[in-house]
Amino acid sequence: MEELITSLFSSLTLQEVELIISIVNIIIVTASLILFVVFMVYFERKIMGYMHARIGPNRVGPKGIFQSLADTIKLLFKEIIIPKKADKFMFLLAPLLLLIPAIAAWAVVPMNPEFLIADINAGLLYLLALTSFGVYGVILAGWASNSKYAFLGAMRAAAQMVAYEIAMGFALVGVLMAGGSLKLGEIVAAQSGGVENWFFIPLFPLFIVYFISGVAETNRHPFDVAEGEAEIVAGFHVEYSGAAFAIFFLAEYINMALISILTAIFFLGGWESIFSNFSVLEKTFFNFLIEPSIFWLLIKTLFFLFVFIWLRATFPRYRYDQLMTLGWKVLIPITIVWIGVECLMFVMQIGPWNSV
Repeated sequence: MEELITSLFSSLTLQEVELIISIVNIIIVTASLILFVVFMVYFERKIMGYMHARIGPNRVGPKGIFQSLADTIKLLFKEIIIPKKADKFMFLLAPLLLLIPAIAAWAVVPMNPEFLIADINAGLLYLLALTSFGVYGVILAGWASNSKYAFLGAMRAAAQMVAYEIAMGFALVGVLMAGGSLKLGEIVAAQSGGVENWFFIPLFPLFIVYFISGVAETNRHPFDVAEGEAEIVAGFHVEYSGAAFAIFFLAEYINMALISILTAIFFLGGWESIFSNFSVLEKTFFNFLIEPSIFWLLIKTLFFLFVFIWLRATFPRYRYDQLMTLGWKVLIPITIVWIGVECLMFVMQIGPWNSV
């Protein structure tokens, strides 16, 4: 694609061509994320339906495939009702403070070695900064609504996100130690050479902690106490409707995809093939299965998205005290202990450091 754009705009300077390429990549990623959310909502409802022995959406289009599109159109045309005593500017700003960081985080996520919007040296720090920014949108939504129910939900969500953000950050310290770089592409490159080199083996506790923290960070079941309908109606976004509510919905599903793809990149070799060490496939029709590809990254990402849905369909919601106990007294100590174990692995030259 870059060659095509370069040839079409050959009269422009190199900097101008690079700017056009970046804009095209941003449009592709943003459009793909929006389409992903539309289809993900449908597949989630279908998968949960099968797990619960129900049919799921089956009225709008063949097998109900256009149900999400119909829901989107309905939300876009519904009136946005702003509470009389709410802070109007902050009320409308809050959803954007959740959505914009969720989309902007994808700037440093590589789909393969060639497709990357911004190849910055501190990609891991950039991700941590933007994923932490969402808590401001949550607090602002609850406060600006001028509703005790919304504010209570916002406080619960903020405390939860802070607790699990710390565990997630410590888990990424372990990934940084093993990969030796803040660039996501170099972290994937450090896992090349076969499944035995993927970080989920030496960093297995951090792998589990990171994904659990990701589920909690996105306020997904069983960690969705911020939306405990039986206790606080619908959480921090209880006063939102129409397109404003749709933005919260959009941000949640984009963050689900982000956590899933980052888990695949940090612990499962990213776009590296599962069969990369299968020499018997070389010089055969199935040779393409050995090669690194975006296909493998998508397969791994879809697996983690399925686990998100599986958890929602299976487990009951945590009590709030159980949720905070898990974050502060279980996950954070595990990450700290395993970082110490990694130091020993480095000294003994085993695991990711056996060739250092």
